[in-house]
Amino acid sequence: MSRQLEALPLRHVLTLPTEPSAVRIARETAEQALVEWGIGLRHPTVDPALLILSELVTNSVRHAAVLSPTVTVIYASGPDCLAFAVHDRHPYQPPLYGAITGTSTGGLGTVMELTLALGGTAVVRADADGRGKSIWITLPL
Repeated sequence: MSRQLEALPLRHVLTLPTEPSAVRIARETAEQALVEWGIGLRHPTVDPALLILSELVTNSVRHAAVLSPTVTVIYASGPDCLAFAVHDRHPYQPPLYGAITGTSTGGLGTVMELTLALGGTAVVRADADGRGKSIWITLPL
């Protein structure tokens, strides 16, 4: 999986303060990158992808800001794939696939339902020092 993501030729990285405005800026940056990469904003994957991204950045703002002054978003794309990661320096690694079997109706449950409905994948990757993580979402185009 990591080789596949590393092979995606189009990339953009954005680091923001872990504040509420990060959600809007991350979403607007995603829209700009998609247009630059030739992925129309009316593509059926785009709206759900933007919602997934917004939920993940919101989670970092709500739950990680105390330990992570910044949140980093990595956007990547290839001919048939869109991927993005949201990284913060909080050590908690949420059980992504457990979110869809629980009773939660928002946040990660929404992320996982949308990701799976689109035929995508989700993975949590811990930082080497164990003090942070990235949540990677990969969606087919």
